[in-house]
Amino acid sequence: MALPLPFFPELLLSLILLIFFFLLRRHRSRRSSTSSLLMHNWPILGMLPSLAANLHRLHDFASDILSPAGCTFRFHGPWLSGMKILVTCDPANVNHVFTANFQNYPKGPEFSEIFDILGDGIFNADGDSWRLQRRKAQVLMAHPRFRTFAARCSREKVAGSLLPILRRVSEEGRTVDLQDVFLRLTFDITCRLVFGEDPASLSSGFPTVPFAKAMDDAMTTIFQRHAVPASWWKLARRLNVGGERKLAEAWRVIDSFIAESISKRKQEIAGAGTAGDDLLTAYIQDSSAGGGGDEKYLRDTTVNLMLAGRDTTGTALAWFIYLLCKNPDAEEKLLDELRLAGGGGGGEADGVYMQAALCEALRLYPPVPFEAKGVVAAERLPSGHRVEPGMKVFFSTYTMGRMEGVWGKDCLEFRPARWITEQGKVRREPAYKFMSFNCGPRSCLGKEMAFTQLKAAAAAVVREFKVEVVDGHVVEPKLSIILQMKNGLMVRLKKREEV
Repeated sequence: MALPLPFFPELLLSLILLIFFFLLRRHRSRRSSTSSLLMHNWPILGMLPSLAANLHRLHDFASDILSPAGCTFRFHGPWLSGMKILVTCDPANVNHVFTANFQNYPKGPEFSEIFDILGDGIFNADGDSWRLQRRKAQVLMAHPRFRTFAARCSREKVAGSLLPILRRVSEEGRTVDLQDVFLRLTFDITCRLVFGEDPASLSSGFPTVPFAKAMDDAMTTIFQRHAVPASWWKLARRLNVGGERKLAEAWRVIDSFIAESISKRKQEIAGAGTAGDDLLTAYIQDSSAGGGGDEKYLRDTTVNLMLAGRDTTGTALAWFIYLLCKNPDAEEKLLDELRLAGGGGGGEADGVYMQAALCEALRLYPPVPFEAKGVVAAERLPSGHRVEPGMKVFFSTYTMGRMEGVWGKDCLEFRPARWITEQGKVRREPAYKFMSFNCGPRSCLGKEMAFTQLKAAAAAVVREFKVEVVDGHVVEPKLSIILQMKNGLMVRLKKREEV
């Protein structure tokens, strides 16, 4: 069947760009790496060739650009592409957009379309829908019963699954991908918190869980949507090719898993009449949840909760352990604190140094490396840059942690001491400077729950094992919505003499 006429200019431009990118890649090693050259504004193509040539190192590339630009940079896309983007890591801009003038910067319809797999859930919602969903989630997640349930799930999973598996790996002298282990850990915990059941992905043999793989595939494609004009990925979606085809397949797997979970939970509630402690049960039973029993509402709510809970915490754990491996002095200080605190494997550790070290890891490797906002009304940001309707404002949380003007000359160092006051207490930094849990009205509702999981797992691993990254293993960020490690975290585990 012939393609509609409007598609041919886009296909022609795509062909031209493919040829251009090939030539650019071929000669890239001969060219200067200065930011002005990397972000050259080409005729017709704008800055897209520069972005494509550096997409493999996008987060560090953003740091290379934003540092000499004074924390804010205007990106020009191809002509007529609609890619009008202001990229910033300026804390003053963050405070203004996320808090001071929050209403002027919604997620917007374009954001919702990019993240279409999340439906009408809280991450995509704006206005009254967002306020209602947030209020309900806040009530349910703050309930003492659920908080107790969440803490118990973390302790039980760490003690009952994480430690036994790592002990076996250590005894057998095998290497293991610790990022994969942590993602399985947090996936199982989050499934139990959201759906009330443990899929046991963190078990002997590391079984493949289609739902978890589908979530990974979906997030990779959604990331790619941010790097090209909307018309391009929409065309690919219509033709069902490339990453869009993979996303469609992942979508079916996700919907099937959630539909089965919802049906099962409804049957259990109707049959036994007992109330579980999980969030799905709470939403089903609460008639005021904005459509509590509606299938789509429950589907959208649970997929948003799964994304928030599974990937972010597991990824943060991997980067934390990696940083301890590279900074033995910090590891020893943490170990000293854990020894003084006592307690068996799997317990929590609420010491000052643990909190400081976790915050420092989150500063350098925030699980969500960027945020995006739309613009309702034109105005000038604190940095002096003007924004207007139709523009997108991108905030690089990854780059913010690497700005000397924000964190000092030692900003690239892993130094937990920066989070400890002279009085020996944890230093509190403003959320617009430390954005790992977002900022303003959309601040993360699961922050305390995330720290509970992080502390339980980190304390258990550090107490019992000396972790060593495999020689030659390359650790670098993966191109995805969540800042996972591209090649995982391959390590060897050695049992400590003292626990």
